[in-house]
Amino acid sequence: MEEYFFDCPYCWAKTSMLLDTSVSDQSYIEDCETCCNPIQIDFTTLENEIAYFEAKSIEQ
Repeated sequence: MEEYFFDCPYCWAKTSMLLDTSVSDQSYIEDCETCCNPIQIDFTTLENEIAYFEAKSIEQ
């Protein structure tokens, strides 16, 4: 597990979450702890290190 920091795409609050780096590709939705809006989280790991991370709004 690795703590990762990013800005919420809705309210721009600094947010942190624990990411499981033992799984190579993950995609899920998690609510912002500050504004409660849903955030699409996508990340990829390589050798247990975060290689790619994106946090985006789910609004089209």
